[in-house]
Amino acid sequence: MSATKIHLSKAAFTISAPDIRRLPADAGIEVAFAGRSNAGKSSALNTLTNQRGLARISKTPGRTQLINVFEVAENRRLVDLPGYGFAKVPLEMKKKWQKALGEYLEKRQSLKGLVVLMDIRHPLKDLDMDLIQWAADSDLPVLALLTKCDKLSQGKRSAEVLAVKKKLSALNADIRVQAFSSLKYTGSEQADAIICEWLEQEAQEEYDLPEESEFEDFDESEGFIEE
Repeated sequence: MSATKIHLSKAAFTISAPDIRRLPADAGIEVAFAGRSNAGKSSALNTLTNQRGLARISKTPGRTQLINVFEVAENRRLVDLPGYGFAKVPLEMKKKWQKALGEYLEKRQSLKGLVVLMDIRHPLKDLDMDLIQWAADSDLPVLALLTKCDKLSQGKRSAEVLAVKKKLSALNADIRVQAFSSLKYTGSEQADAIICEWLEQEAQEEYDLPEESEFEDFDESEGFIEE
């Protein structure tokens, strides 16, 4: 384990980048947040960092159009990726966002953990499964964060969590499932522990980009787009 003790509350905005070429050097460890445009990524980031305004929240899904980077400690970062699937924006704009998403997942070697956010009432849509399947194939640990769990009764919430765990267990990968509510802080302690565990790993200092793409599911011309 790294000697660096991580506190997510220390997260500070670093940069918004349209593509990976504008990101900080590919060194250290990053944990990325990805999900459909209406999954509540910004709210989850604000809750986990205990900072109300760290990530911008909009009533209109799809506001995250860039790759947003937040430094938690030296060479330890949280990365908010463009939302996929839902946003009602022009197709060409969607393609631009999703190219950035695909390139990041394909080439960013400091990525050591992926938080996939899904509305607990509508989990494991095709695009979510594509992303989780890719992570499993890439030996990348996943935290499936089932957001907005305050919308369900305790019994229904538990049933949904069990159903998601059962389906994802078939992938035989490092995938953890957690019910989460930004409003009630449900699951925030558990999610914090997992993310900090990833960020506290020992990290290599620098990486070279791979010569060939291994992320075939994220076609640059289409990406994670539902028309």
